[in-house]
Amino acid sequence: MARSTRQRAAILATLEAAGRPLSPGEIHAGAARRVPGVGVATVYRNIKRLVVEHTLTPVNLPGAPPRYELVAAAERHHHHFRCDRCDAVYDVDGCPGGLSKMLPRGFRLRAHDIVLYGLCSTCGGGRA
Repeated sequence: MARSTRQRAAILATLEAAGRPLSPGEIHAGAARRVPGVGVATVYRNIKRLVVEHTLTPVNLPGAPPRYELVAAAERHHHHFRCDRCDAVYDVDGCPGGLSKMLPRGFRLRAHDIVLYGLCSTCGGGRA
């Protein structure tokens, strides 16, 4: 396990405060507000270590670089929403269920991942 540093604490605080998966750039911006001068390489190095230590988990969305979320958030079953405009990713609680009914005969479902796309409330998704 790596030793705790101010930079590492800032990265974890950024993810915890956001409450959603963040890109390395978003993590860097948040960590830099907490520890001015933290470098991008330091953020990437810490993300890699935190993934190996099972503190963070990657969120892989089709056609996008990975985001990262705290393992505690990833352990509960949830899906994701990606904003078309700002590219932010949010957790979506709930699941439609019954997906096994959609499978061809003789197939068995092991896992699933659902990604919703649209506009977040900040980008105008809440407008009717």
